[in-house]
Parts: sequence; C-alpha cells; structure tokens
Amino acid sequence: MPSYTPPVKDMQFILHNVLNITGQETPGYSDLEADFTSAILEEAGKLTSEVLAPLNVVGDTEGCKLENGVVRTPSGFKAAFDQVREGGWPGLDMPEQYGGQDMPYVIGTAVGEMFSSANMAFTMYQGLTHGAASAILAHGTDAQKDMYLPKMVSCVWTGTMNLTEPHCGTDLGLMRTRAEPQEDGSYKLTGQKIFISAGEHDMADNIIHLVLAKISGAPEGIKGVSLFIVPKFIVKEDGALGERNPVAVGKIEEKMGIHGNSTCVMNYDGATGYLLGEEHKGMRAMFTMMNEARLGVGMQGLSQAEVAYQNALDYARDRLQGRDVTGAKNPEGPADPLIVHPDIRRSLMDQKSFAEAGRAFILWGSTLIDAAHRGQDKDADGLVSLLTPVIKGFLTDQGYDMTIKAQQVYGGHGYIEEWGMSQFTRDARIAMIYEGANGVQALDLVGRKLAQDGGKHVMAFFDLVKGFIKENAGQDADFDREFLDPLKAASKDLQAAGMYFMQNGMKNPNNALSGSYDFMHMFGHVCLGLMWAMMGKAARDALADGAADKEFYETKLATGRYYMARQLPGTALHLARIQSGADTVMALDAANF
Repeated sequence: MPSYTPPVKDMQFILHNVLNITGQETPGYSDLEADFTSAILEEAGKLTSEVLAPLNVVGDTEGCKLENGVVRTPSGFKAAFDQVREGGWPGLDMPEQYGGQDMPYVIGTAVGEMFSSANMAFTMYQGLTHGAASAILAHGTDAQKDMYLPKMVSCVWTGTMNLTEPHCGTDLGLMRTRAEPQEDGSYKLTGQKIFISAGEHDMADNIIHLVLAKISGAPEGIKGVSLFIVPKFIVKEDGALGERNPVAVGKIEEKMGIHGNSTCVMNYDGATGYLLGEEHKGMRAMFTMMNEARLGVGMQGLSQAEVAYQNALDYARDRLQGRDVTGAKNPEGPADPLIVHPDIRRSLMDQKSFAEAGRAFILWGSTLIDAAHRGQDKDADGLVSLLTPVIKGFLTDQGYDMTIKAQQVYGGHGYIEEWGMSQFTRDARIAMIYEGANGVQALDLVGRKLAQDGGKHVMAFFDLVKGFIKENAGQDADFDREFLDPLKAASKDLQAAGMYFMQNGMKNPNNALSGSYDFMHMFGHVCLGLMWAMMGKAARDALADGAADKEFYETKLATGRYYMARQLPGTALHLARIQSGADTVMALDAANF
C-alpha cells in the first residue's frame, strides 16, 4: 500500500528561507516564527500520514453508497472526520469570531497540501465547506454569519457549491433552477444540480448548500443568476435543527476517481432557500468560493504529484532491474536498482523539480491572497487574480502528467491496482476538469485577465521578474548562467507571446484563443522558473552562511538546475505554436473532422 511522508522541511524552507514570511508586512505574519509553523506542520503531518493516508485506498475501493436517501461514506471516514474536527483543522485560517484560529491563509494552504496528498477525496468534504463558509463570510448578513458560520467553521455542518445542471456546464447563463419569492422573504427553489461534491454524506449534522438559481422574472443569461443558502435541515432562530428541507440525492455518480467523495445529483423540489448577497449578483458571490476553490484545485494537482513521486522514488530505490551501463552499482545482487538508470532519473527529476517549484508557487500565491485580504493590498489582489487560472490550469495539467510518470516507474506493477499508483492518476484527473475546465482557464487568462485594469497586473508580473534578475545579476557567474539567464529567456518568450496577441488578436480573435492553452503553460513555466530562481538564491545564501544541512541545500540547487535546463526552455516551443496563429487550428470544416 502506498505511503505518504509530509514534506515539512521543504515547506519550512519555502516559508522562511524563500518567502521570508516573518519579514513581510501582512498582518499576522510577524507571529509565524519558524518554531511556530514547524509545530503546526509537524502536528498536521502526523494526522495526515497516520490517520488519513491509510484510508485513501479504503475510500477508493469501497466508495460511497446511497441507502434510503442517505450516503454512507467509506469505513473509517467518519471517525477520521471527528479527529479532524476535534483538532480544529477546518477552521485554521477562519475568523476567531466564528470559532476559527484566524491564522493566515498561507498556513492553511500548507496544511491543505498535506491533507490532499494523504487523502484527496476525504479532504474535499472540509475543503468545500471552507469555500462555502468563505462565501457566506464575504456576502452574508450578520444574521446569516451568526447562524451558519460557527457550525461550518468547525465542520459540525458541512457545505457545498451547486452550479452545474444537466444541460449546462460552464455556460451557467443557461441554468433552469428557479427561485420563487415567498412572503416571509425566503424563496422556494426547484431544479436539479449535478456533479455536487459532498452533496450528501453521514459525517455532519447538517449540510449547507449554496445554490445558483434564477428568481422568476430575472434578466436572461448570467446577469439573472442569484445565490441562495439552502440547508439540508432548516435552522431555527435558536440554532436548533428543524424539519428536513425538500432537497434530496437523485444518485451518486460513478466516477473515474475520488471514489471516497460523494459526487451527487441533487434534486430541489420547492426547497426553502435564503438569498445570499444581492439579487441577480449570484456569480459575484459564487466567485468568492470559486477563486478559492481554483487555488485549492491547483494544490490538488500538486498534492497528487507529490505523493505519487514519493512512492515512485521508494520503488525505484528498491526494485532491482538491469545493470548500470557505467558499471554495476549492486555487484552482490542479481541486478542494480532502477534508480541508477538515466531514464528513470529523468522521470524522477521531472517529478521532483515540478513538485518543489509547484509548492513554492502555491505558497507564494497564498501570501498574495493574505496581502490582499489581510493587508487590503489591491496590487496583490490583482496579481493573484491574474495568476489564478495559471495555478489551477498549469498545476493540474502538470500534476496529472507527473502521476503518470510516477506510475510508469513501476512498469507493469503501476497498472495493477494493488500497488496503488493508479489511484493517484485517477484522482488527479478530475482536477483538470472541475472548477472550470483547463481550457476555460486558458481562455479566462488570455481573454480577460491579461487586459484586466489595462494590463496593469501582467506588467507588474514582468516587472517582478525583471526586478529579481536585476537585483541578483552579477554576483555569481554560475548562478547567472544556471538560473537567471534561463529565466530571462523564458520571460522574453512570454512577453513575445503577449505582444503577438496584441498585434494579431484584435483583427482575428482566434489567433489569441487558439494559442491560449500554450500561453497558460508558458506562463506556468515562467512562474516555476521564478520560483526556482528564488529557491536557488535562498539555497546558495544558506550554504554561504554555513548552513548545517549542506546536503539539503546542494540538492535544492541541483534540482533547480535541472528544471532551468530541461523544463523551462519549453517556453520556446509554446511561443512557436502561438505565433503559428489560428489558420492551421481552424482549417477544417466541422464536417471534416
């Protein structure tokens, strides 16, 4: 059975050596001393490795079962969820006013990676709740916050987001779920929603559904959509649970992966709901949840790549297969371990260099969210808005690819379920689809985010890269050649792609849209290149200061050199594809495919 070791040391390196969180001005960051964050991460690590990881294969093999309208979660899930609640983990970064611990989002993100690596399907129950609670926190009335948040922050009650309907996926303007106003100010919702993660289960006393619907007489399209709080059980004024709301599970979807999470068809048959935010402004309120969820999904891609890599590495070290072409490394045995072979090394280095840079990217993005929310930094908010589709799209695409590479290390055993590698690949696959399929993320990036606020935020990103290069150039010739020069070249490729869109996208929008996916990946590579340059600098400085763990920092530098030499030059290929334009993409008539 696969195992999981939380990467606490690497997280500490990123938080303190690379991001220098205690030196940032964001409120609450001065408290995040290394000993403090280490204690949190170590404790979360014990829970995830000892309790959640062993249940991962249980959830995959047993799945969820619908019995008489109630979803039964896999064996051990309920007891584990109780442990998570008792430890206060769901409310780690939520306000103290509602029972949370009010820690910065960056700490919640680091802990969240561990939870997701250990058991992605399980972690979704609390993850969706966190998103729903965040939407109520941002858009709810004081009465709504007081009624729902204390129980949701603690996960005594859980939450969901209900967007998709059978006839419309991304195009939510086509939705048919209706909300009829009632004399008491509530609404009656009727309709069907599909693909609802954690829509019904047996681990919480109540489930608070956030549901998109159209009020009768609302404007057509997306401008007529409103958001509603629809509890499974009506909550009385004194907080006690009342009658069951007419919302029920139609079925549980049979899925490729995340079997331990109940993905439900939800039927609303005149269910009582309460408006969250303003009428016809539901998408604005829902995006509070969706943006957070998209960052969380990007982290899921990273998390599955990390745990798959750990197990592939263990296998490569133990499995004896063939001889090293330069001479036997295990002369007393019948063969050498797989890890001696260059092609296995290539695969493992792809995985390792991605996971470590992806982790830095996610944590850096989380500091921008903290700066925006805690420090009211509008520039940080604009930058993380620009980066959100990159985090979601690039990290999930690459994360899935890395699970396949890890599976490939096992050879035939990787295809056999008892070895467990298949689950990481199957679980990672959904992250490329939900919360906005990655093609949509690419369109959002190119069609909306690049031009946002007159292009201010993408220019700020380029200035950030240029500033880092300028500040660190000329101090170390090897560092310039190995880290800064590749970053500069990749950044120039990204700027050239942006210029191509400006010059060619207006006269033919397909020139931009046909290159959007390549642009998203190019942007992702530049971001990871920046992360590796930052980590390389931090590792070099630590070695210069006489750090005790010399091997850790030398390994970090070697891994960074690999990414800069073997992965980052891929921006040139993406640029060539973008500059080829739309003609070859759009050449065939639909009938000729």
